[in-house]
Amino acid sequence: MALLIVGATGTLGRQIARRALDEGYEVRCLVRSPKRAAFLKEWGAHLIKGNLCNPDSLPPALEGVTAVIDASTARATDSLSIRQVDWEGKVALIQAVQKAGIERFIFFSIMGASQYPKVPLMDIKNCTEAFLKESGLNYTILRPCGFFQGLIGQYAIPVLEGQAVWVTGESTPIAFMDTQDIARFALQSLKQDATQGRAFDLAGPKAWTPEAITDLCKTLSGKEPKIARIPIGLLKAVQGLVGFFQWGWNSADRLAFTEVITSGRPLDTPMASVYETFGIDPDSITTLESYLQDYFGRILKKLKELDYDKQQQKKSKKRSPFKSSQST
Repeated sequence: MALLIVGATGTLGRQIARRALDEGYEVRCLVRSPKRAAFLKEWGAHLIKGNLCNPDSLPPALEGVTAVIDASTARATDSLSIRQVDWEGKVALIQAVQKAGIERFIFFSIMGASQYPKVPLMDIKNCTEAFLKESGLNYTILRPCGFFQGLIGQYAIPVLEGQAVWVTGESTPIAFMDTQDIARFALQSLKQDATQGRAFDLAGPKAWTPEAITDLCKTLSGKEPKIARIPIGLLKAVQGLVGFFQWGWNSADRLAFTEVITSGRPLDTPMASVYETFGIDPDSITTLESYLQDYFGRILKKLKELDYDKQQQKKSKKRSPFKSSQST
């Protein structure tokens, strides 16, 4: 089966590409910059230069493709807006897939998207889901709510470096997942007929608040975290300010996500029936405890090795107290 993965250079997309290659799929990746995606080529994927916002580049990328997995989204640093990528680009992709007669289409949305019409990304994801359902395509919609990988920069690194961990005054418990596990769901959806024409919320084994994640980092690192709380009013004020300028539209749209993470409504869902439908053993799903334990274990080991090397270098530079004597 030939797969086209859209968004393959992203945090999730690269895991989907890696797993698909490991499972023996013919993998093609639609990329804007082949140079930045060179690692995918080294893995064995075929790179196709194209852009969701350039509809003419899509038909050639779909030739000979059996299924499309779309894990793309606009980034806060992109020159293109969320609307351009996550709405106009997705509509163009879905229409191109229709014309190409592709057998399967896997789309990544966000858990709870329909509940936040005032949050641009959530509203656009919800509208895209509706457009996809009406397209006549054989689709599967997957709705994760957060990635373990994003917690490293937000919590683990600041704790290790003695920097502040920024949290909001109110917090929403979120059932984060490892992107490697989410990639498994994407690939399994191609094998299970029961996933066709359906949407699934995806949640990790446990929903975590920022305070609980910080405490876990403290336990695993042995370092006392510094917590700094951001007033919600301040975030909304910043959102309004940057929204006045075109260069800040993406950032403003991202800041609007504050409504989701401060709502108090947990982003979580029972998963027993989902595991059964996809044929995945729940015991094989990575927990946040094991993920962070592995991360801190590797980092702390490396820090000890670096400290040992420094100590050895200092010893070698010290002048020996024993001077060679010369006979007179």
